[in-house]
Amino acid sequence: MGQLEKVKELMELRAKARLGGGEKRIEAQHAKGKYTARERIALLLDEGSFEEFDMFVEHRSTNFGMDKQKFLGDGVVTGCGTIEGRLVYIFAQDFTVIGGSLSETMALKICKVMDMAMKVGAPVIGINDSGGARIQEGVNALAGYAEIFQRNILASGVIPQISGIFGPCAGGAVYSPALTDFTLMTEGTSYMFLTGPKVVKTVTGEDVTQEELGGASVHTTKSGVAHFSVSNEDDGISLIRQLYSFLPQNNMEEAPRRECTDPIARMDDLLNDIIPDNPNKPYDMFDVIGAVIDNGEFLEVHGNYAKNIIIGFARMNGQSVGVVANQPKYLAGVLDINASRKAARFVRFCDAFNIPLVTLVDVPGFLPGTGQEYGGVITHGAKLLYAYGEATVPKVTVTLRKSYGGSHIVMSCKQLRGDINYAWPTAEIAVMGADGAAEVLYAKEIKESANPAEALAAKKEEYNKLFCNPFNAARYGYIDDVIEPRNTRFRVIRALEQLRTKKQVNPSKKHDNLPL
Repeated sequence: MGQLEKVKELMELRAKARLGGGEKRIEAQHAKGKYTARERIALLLDEGSFEEFDMFVEHRSTNFGMDKQKFLGDGVVTGCGTIEGRLVYIFAQDFTVIGGSLSETMALKICKVMDMAMKVGAPVIGINDSGGARIQEGVNALAGYAEIFQRNILASGVIPQISGIFGPCAGGAVYSPALTDFTLMTEGTSYMFLTGPKVVKTVTGEDVTQEELGGASVHTTKSGVAHFSVSNEDDGISLIRQLYSFLPQNNMEEAPRRECTDPIARMDDLLNDIIPDNPNKPYDMFDVIGAVIDNGEFLEVHGNYAKNIIIGFARMNGQSVGVVANQPKYLAGVLDINASRKAARFVRFCDAFNIPLVTLVDVPGFLPGTGQEYGGVITHGAKLLYAYGEATVPKVTVTLRKSYGGSHIVMSCKQLRGDINYAWPTAEIAVMGADGAAEVLYAKEIKESANPAEALAAKKEEYNKLFCNPFNAARYGYIDDVIEPRNTRFRVIRALEQLRTKKQVNPSKKHDNLPL
């Protein structure tokens, strides 16, 4: 065979590999409202940038007639490319090939791109669309999953890992997305669960659909397993690109800076009026966030889960920052189990990848009740405390209104190595609010007075003047400055600029033992 014939054979094999499971299965994929693996990669990466690996790999199984079912690439498309000119590694499972089921060779392909990503220090994006382990391969498929999980673990905190769930992801397969940094699901076409509806029915007697058991809405509102939910794959791919723009390539680099078109010294008079006179009246923390960040552009993470705390990415003077903020509109902004877990995970991600933290505080305390205490709110609250105390990235905290008791400590206080801690004049930093404090401190005096109600009101006012203001904390240096609300953007940006060269190292250890 001459060279031209060999080149022709190569082209034919490439064309065959690109067809995956064939035209009929591609049509079936499209009929479900889903793209193929290659279409997803083409949409996600910069045009013409994809470099594919292992296009000609085939599985090695001969059991159950598998020697007659062979497809080039074996159910996953792997390689690297760029997003806005920045290198990423990617794998996309191909549901048209044996349902995207994981074989030994598919696992080897995925592990190869993960190893290469670690070697060069670039993020990994995994697109999951698979029926699970290839049963015909038995323990080899299980070993393949374990190899992938081990790489997820070693890559954690070294390179960003993003999972897009664009189809089924069930059984042991769910642990890879669970080990990655961010998980995105599509509504109506994706689901995640360890045991399916049939097993649930057999074991517990519950009748439940796939969507009810592990759909996008379940995991973005109830379990917190997924960070984002999108209505279709186009939105999902666009969101992954947007998320990636805030992240660095690895833990030794910083996120790319963008030119800032929003004046640094811009003042928003809204902030001087946003805190209600009534301390129990809510306001929307999103209005504050939008007023201080660049161009009001905020990528919220975990937006439908534990809404009493807000987390997400923004830019300040073109620099990527992680924002953590209590939300007075939901449960008065209290911290609870889910809010603590949600914020702690985000703080640790930002710290691992050199993204400064901006914390906006308005927290009246932890949610009381047996449900929280029995659920381990102490341990879960300690996670957030631990995350802030461990973090060595620049930390700028602004207290807007309430900051009481243990929740004050947990929200990046000065003693947890907060670098710059500001407060608005409306800030109340104390062990507890005036209502509770007056009743505890002056109980006997109030009871013995001629007019207990009047005495209680007077003692509340006295306590407010003494403690429910930022100046008492400022006297001790726990607050670095009390600032005018409308000047918050400028002060935070200047603090971040001051901290750009911050260097802080934790004690040497094998690893920590945070309260999991």
